Amino acid sequence: MPTYDYVCSACQTRVEYFQSMTEKPKRKCPKCGASKLVRQIGAGAGILFKGSGFYQTDYRSSSYSQAAAADSKAASEGGGSCTGDTKSCAASGGPCATPASPAPAKPKESKG
Repeated sequence: MPTYDYVCSACQTRVEYFQSMTEKPKRKCPKCGASKLVRQIGAGAGILFKGSGFYQTDYRSSSYSQAAAADSKAASEGGGSCTGDTKSCAASGGPCATPASPAPAKPKESKG
């Protein structure tokens, strides 16, 4: 539940209320009793990261990086063989990873 800031337009008293987002705004000033309390637009709450290991769990391990580098090195040395399946060749970096250029379009015959 958020905290809302209010200002009384009659006596300039500032108040904070901890209330539900669906609850109607307060109107009565606690100091002067006038029904001129106006809810202010706040800056919002900041994000708070608590606990240890936040960065350890969000990034991949060094062993993963080393394995990925070894895989890319093997692929660049031409270790893959083409089976004709362009999807698997593209994934392995094989020789048929780039699709062949499409055949030129034939001109349409005009009937006339």
